[in-house]
Amino acid sequence: MPYELANRLVVGIASSALFDLEEADAVFRDQGEEAYRTFQEKHLDDNLRAGAAFPFIRRLLSLNGLSASDDPLVEVIVLSRNDPDTGLRVMRSIQAHGLTISRAIFMQGRSPYRFMPALNMSLFLSANETDVREAVALGLPAGRVLGPAAADETDDQDLRIAFDFDGVLADDSSEQVFQTDGIEGFRSYETTNAATPHDPGPLRDFLASVNRIQQREEEQRAKDPDYKIRVHVSLVTARNAPAHERAVRSLKGWGVTVNDAFFLGGIDKSRIMSVLKPHIFFDDQVSHLAGTSRSTPSVHIPFGKINETDEQAPTEADR
Repeated sequence: MPYELANRLVVGIASSALFDLEEADAVFRDQGEEAYRTFQEKHLDDNLRAGAAFPFIRRLLSLNGLSASDDPLVEVIVLSRNDPDTGLRVMRSIQAHGLTISRAIFMQGRSPYRFMPALNMSLFLSANETDVREAVALGLPAGRVLGPAAADETDDQDLRIAFDFDGVLADDSSEQVFQTDGIEGFRSYETTNAATPHDPGPLRDFLASVNRIQQREEEQRAKDPDYKIRVHVSLVTARNAPAHERAVRSLKGWGVTVNDAFFLGGIDKSRIMSVLKPHIFFDDQVSHLAGTSRSTPSVHIPFGKINETDEQAPTEADR
């Protein structure tokens, strides 16, 4: 029987998001592909350091302990521009770090995101801006990882995920109203349409998959009162009253939930992140992530009209 992905939370991860590839990337940029291949072969047994998305991925995979070993809740698959030879260091590093990732697609110099639908992926993380933008333009749920590369040194298995709302969980129709008609026009529009759910955005299905794992946790706690809930989901949005109501109603209308919500009305989100300390935060605006990414693994979702003209900082090659 084939291995079925339909009922699992499937995440695609580029090596550039999972590991710190600054040294290898510098070789590729400065000396070319052959020097890069030689460098990777020479350092085959040197484990790569954890990258910005590493804590999120490690903790996500740890949730497979809630199910039988042959029926995991979470599947993480490497999607890489490496060829199979240069990808060996990535796979060895994955094994050395104890990550239960066994599946990978290596495509020499080509973008692997095209395989997301075939693999039932509800999220693809990469540091390659071009790949991410092209994936999102095709309606695929992808994000560019920002923030410092840092080892996940704590032993706890908690997983804290934070989402912006417009352009991430929801579409950007209201953001377009704000850009055209200003804050008062936006508030009027949202009040008038408070009972009408938004169309879903790129990460609504990912949140739904996370919610299914949270339901499994609740079932586990019902059987074992000592079980400690590990997954916590937060909504962190620039909306405030009266525009908060449509966001709450939209979540309910889509059949998804969050544990808490921050309606900040323009307060700097990095202040909240410094206390909340999520292992990953998704937002559609680079201006919001400029502050959060200094201390919080942050992901830019380049979705919607506002991202059609955004100037983006240069990014690492996805090797």
